[in-house]
Amino acid sequence: MSKKVPNRILLTEEQMPKQWYNVRADMPTQHAPYINPRTMKPAAPEDLTPVFAEELCKQEVSLERYIDIPEEVLEYYKLYRPSPVIRAYQLERLLDTPARIYYKYEGSNTSGSHKLNSAVPQVYYNKKQGIARITTETGAGQWGTALAMACAYFDMPLRVYMVKVSYQQKPYRKDIMETYGANVFASPSDTTEIGRAILAKDPGNTGSLGTAISEAIEMAVSTPNTRYSLGSVLNQVLLHQSIIGMESKAQLEAVDEYPDYVIGSAGGGSNLGGLMSSFMQDRLTGKAKPYFIAVEPSACPSFTRGKFTYDFCDVGHITPLAKMYTLGSSFIPTSIHAGGLRYHGMSPVLSQLYHDGFLDEARAVGQKEVFDAAVLFAKHEAILPAPESAHAIKAAIDVALECKERGEAKTILFGLTGNGNFDLAAYADYNAGKLENYAPTDEDIAKSVADLNFEPQL
Repeated sequence: MSKKVPNRILLTEEQMPKQWYNVRADMPTQHAPYINPRTMKPAAPEDLTPVFAEELCKQEVSLERYIDIPEEVLEYYKLYRPSPVIRAYQLERLLDTPARIYYKYEGSNTSGSHKLNSAVPQVYYNKKQGIARITTETGAGQWGTALAMACAYFDMPLRVYMVKVSYQQKPYRKDIMETYGANVFASPSDTTEIGRAILAKDPGNTGSLGTAISEAIEMAVSTPNTRYSLGSVLNQVLLHQSIIGMESKAQLEAVDEYPDYVIGSAGGGSNLGGLMSSFMQDRLTGKAKPYFIAVEPSACPSFTRGKFTYDFCDVGHITPLAKMYTLGSSFIPTSIHAGGLRYHGMSPVLSQLYHDGFLDEARAVGQKEVFDAAVLFAKHEAILPAPESAHAIKAAIDVALECKERGEAKTILFGLTGNGNFDLAAYADYNAGKLENYAPTDEDIAKSVADLNFEPQL
């Protein structure tokens, strides 16, 4: 490019999207329907209403291309959005690459991540319906913090089940959620039947997102006028997160850029799905062909080593079944520091896009290399990234070096979904040389997927 691109590409409040984009409207193949586990038939919207607010159930099954963002949600968004797209000039110079590297930074709010984009509308729709309280799970604590913030704003009580290993690794996450009024429990806990059963069998169980989801849903369906909120995986969440990609596209267009590569970390799919949204629309409609890369931890490789089949979304088998790339709902990931990526399955939408070849590639990386990339980035770009976000940084660096080898001046966009201000224990372990790479054995995965032979009546 001949003209100088500013370090930070901004939008005004007036330029912020007023609608969410629903990628399902342009998918040539819809993901397989959710399955009611009691009947093994496709779940109807009314099957979901005991768990989610009615408007969110409608969004879960909607094929409408654009959905208006409520004015009350927009007013909250304006407290921290639009978020910047930043040109990583210092990183480019360090790598000596002809590639141009941009990142969408979602970490400049108290939750430290993109999770607030879905927390706000979820609480809004529950409040509008007259729901009295909300339950949820959280892995690294970003989603729990975001939902606590939104619940405080809309005056809604919240109970959070936090994966035990993250609860122990990140005590200040608990403190900030409680500051916003949430009640936080380490999962598995003794407050639910599912939690008690797990602890009776394995008292030292370190927890998983699937377990915490089971506890949160059990509490929701057994408590009057209570609903559950989920921070990833679901169609409604990808819908709300589409604001990330819509803003990113407008910001890059303002400097005459378009990404050749779009890279996002992948746990359940909320960040990757949000960042990809508008660019995936171009891919699906034939307007452009960016290359999409999902980056997941080698300790929880649902895309790269999972099975594309029906599975429960939780350990306790309360949820409907979803067809997705999964390691099996019984899979318990090793206690890596990227707690937000320790989920056994992947969003049905992203799973279908990956299966059909529109999501081009998935890469699994070890946490030692992830933290090498995180520290390199922090030293040269002045942001300490969350471990989850650093997975995308690792892949972006690798792609930039691949461009260097080929002499290609490509444009790279990756999602920096959150800051690492609450992840200092992880950085302390890294500095002390205590981090290890983990990966399940083939035998581990074979065991956890062995029972995935569900036969829904489609």
